[in-house]
Parts: sequence; C-alpha cells; structure tokens
Amino acid sequence: MRTDVRFPTNGLQLAGHLYLPEGGDGPLAALVIGHQTTGVKEQSPAVYAARLVEEGFAVLTFDAAFQGESEGVPRGLEDPFQRAEDFRAAVSYLTTRPEIDPERIGVMGVCGSGAYAPYAAQTDHRMKAVAGVSGTDVPSFFRGADPAGWQQMVANSGNLRSAEAAGEPAATFAVLPEKADAGTPALTAEFIDYYKTPRGMHPRSTGDVVVRSADLLDQFDSFADVAKIAPRPLLMIAGTEAVTRGFSEKAVADSPGNAELFLVDGATHVDLYDRDRYVTPAVTKLVEFFSKHLA
Repeated sequence: MRTDVRFPTNGLQLAGHLYLPEGGDGPLAALVIGHQTTGVKEQSPAVYAARLVEEGFAVLTFDAAFQGESEGVPRGLEDPFQRAEDFRAAVSYLTTRPEIDPERIGVMGVCGSGAYAPYAAQTDHRMKAVAGVSGTDVPSFFRGADPAGWQQMVANSGNLRSAEAAGEPAATFAVLPEKADAGTPALTAEFIDYYKTPRGMHPRSTGDVVVRSADLLDQFDSFADVAKIAPRPLLMIAGTEAVTRGFSEKAVADSPGNAELFLVDGATHVDLYDRDRYVTPAVTKLVEFFSKHLA
C-alpha cells in the first residue's frame, strides 16, 4: 500500500512515499517520518513506516529538499531551517488527502530529523504529537567533534558562496571514510557499518554534504525553544549506549512536563536505525504514544 507522491515546499518538489494501511477506514491518524542526516526515505524511515502502517497509521516518508529524489540545488545542502520547513510541508500535504484526519497528525524523525521535527513542531500546532528516535542536534554534533575545524568551515562559507556565484560548483565534503580501520573512532565505525555496507547503503544516500551548510547550521539550535511544544506531547527515544543520548535527555529536561524519555537498553545511536532487537521496543513505544495522543 505504498504510493509515490510529490508535494511542494518553498518552490521545490519533495519526493515522498505514502503508506496506507490495508482495509483502514478513514479518516486515518497519520505520521510524518523524516530521515537521518545524509540519509534518504528508503532507509530508517521505511523501516519504521513498515511497522507503523501495520498498526493502522497512515505514514508519509520523504526526502529532504536538496537530497534524495527531492528537488533542490546544490545537491547535499543541509539547511536546517529548510529541513524543518519540509516537515511543515509534509503535514500540509497530508491535510489535503481525503484518507487523513487533519486533526490527528503526528511527526517523528530519526537522527537529525529527530531534532528537526521537534523544532518544526514548536510553532506548527497541527503537529499533535512529536517523537524523535536517536534525535541529534546536527550543528552541536559537528561542533563538538572538532570545534576549531567547524569554526573554520563556518568562516569559509562566505567565500564558498562567492565562488558559487562566480559559477563554480558547490564544494562538498564526505561525512564518512569508505572503510574503518583500527584507528577509526567507534561512532564513526558504527556509521560506516550502516552507510557503507549492504546493511544500509543506498545509491541516493551519498554521504556528501555541501561545505557551506556550516553557516546555516551554526545559527540553528534544535531544542533551544523545545518548551514551546507544550502542552502537546513529546517523546524522545534513545539507546542507553548512544553517544547522542544527551540530546534526548536535555530536550526532555527542558520541557515543562509534557515530554518523556524512553531508553532502549543496550542500543547505540545507529542500532535504532534498523536493528530489529532495538527497533521493536522503540516501535512498541511509538505505537503506544501515538495511539494515545492521536486517538
């Protein structure tokens, strides 16, 4: 019951997959699922969509603008403000579908989208329930890994914009090396095991990011105003072993009683992308959460 769809955002067309439950009597509760940073809709969003549609939810997954099958140049631009706008556009699209109840729409995201979705929901009150899985504030993640290198990228972004204006192609960088070795940090090796092997690789998930994305990301803070989501509910799911667990903990701590932290025992950040052992309890919690709040 998966259909290819397209819908507009800021003059661009986003590519999506709409999953409808078999025999579902509309109007249906619906979920929007966003992909991880450098990912595409066919990866983790498809894993969660397949499980959630079986529980009776309509599910819309989509590729972010400038990425995957969606429109936008330069390819690989990571614009956090546009990423949030894409969630709003996805909700707008769902409200036009006769199968969907516009008053019962929730949003969730994995990794970077697990922060972009809450950011969008801060001011979009059509998003009745919000969830993040391995939610990560992308600029904080990059900044923390190499503060000096990150600031150099930010400082050089203006020069790269000038170069593009003069007709040069957008400069990109590979987020990951092709292979891990004995000296590869554990988290990097974990990402390589997903993105660079048949486990999770996809031809449109290139791992190349436009360098000047840095000046957009550096102005962005996913969870600075997370309290604005209240009184609508927020659920953050993280692995107990995830390096990014702190983002979920802080989002919940900074929320005024409307947020819940659900920890998946033994899971790392990437385990929650696709490992059945860890995805299953996450999905069980998501079904409980969205069934309650989109009833």
